[in-house]
Amino acid sequence: MQSPPDEPTRIRMEAAHSTAATLMDLTCTGSPVWGFAGHTIGRQAGDRWLRVAASASASARARRQGEGIVGAEALVPDDVPRPRLHGILDWTDGEHGYRADLIDYITDPVVSSRPDLVTDPDIPDDWWRALRTATEHLSAAETTKITVRDAWIRAAFPQYLGIPAPEKVERVAGHGDYHWGNLTWPTLTILDWERWGLVPVGFDPGMLHANSLFVPAVAARIRHEFAAVLNSPGGRIGELVAIAEMLQAVARGWYPELAVPLAGRARELTGITPPRDAAPELVR
Repeated sequence: MQSPPDEPTRIRMEAAHSTAATLMDLTCTGSPVWGFAGHTIGRQAGDRWLRVAASASASARARRQGEGIVGAEALVPDDVPRPRLHGILDWTDGEHGYRADLIDYITDPVVSSRPDLVTDPDIPDDWWRALRTATEHLSAAETTKITVRDAWIRAAFPQYLGIPAPEKVERVAGHGDYHWGNLTWPTLTILDWERWGLVPVGFDPGMLHANSLFVPAVAARIRHEFAAVLNSPGGRIGELVAIAEMLQAVARGWYPELAVPLAGRARELTGITPPRDAAPELVR
């Protein structure tokens, strides 16, 4: 959950959400929940949740078959716990395109209101087993979308990790955005399926681990639960991809407090200290 955006964005997105609710014959209640920079807005509609996302142009907002929440609804195994999709609506208004998704309203809270952890939530063993099982079952889903592309990896490894990119990246189906604001408890539900697709082996647990570095007990639990993956050659590469992505976010000004622990974890895996003051955008 993010802070409300600037006033023009707030007005435009609230109007778009109202349009979607009217066209889908929904009555929404409660305060809006905002995504990053006001890109998304969501509100409760009875036992459903209406989420509206915006893009800068009509062409950018077109859904692609098998991708996003629609693709997840069709292709992800039913036993992977997630909000189910009940309706969609796409439209344009001037220079902006909009997507509305009507999904289950999940009553359990997310583990953290921010992506990373700052305190130990004392998560029970059965929750960890559920996460490991869901990740394993998700990996078997059939999809063709590449979530983290090879071209990005080739440029990002030397720029953000100070090492050559791997010659080969093994991939499995994955969520693509495992962090503590996308996982609920005490019952596990995995939220936000916009980025799911083929990810490097180890990327999902590696991303969750990167968001747990301030709480060593939780980071250690992730390494334990996903040891078979993270300790494999492919899984080590996947974790490094996740760290590189997080270090790029740091270079862009996000999560500055994670810069030191992320660099430390990268050094543990590679023996190399990542470059300081890396450019925020890729240098190809």
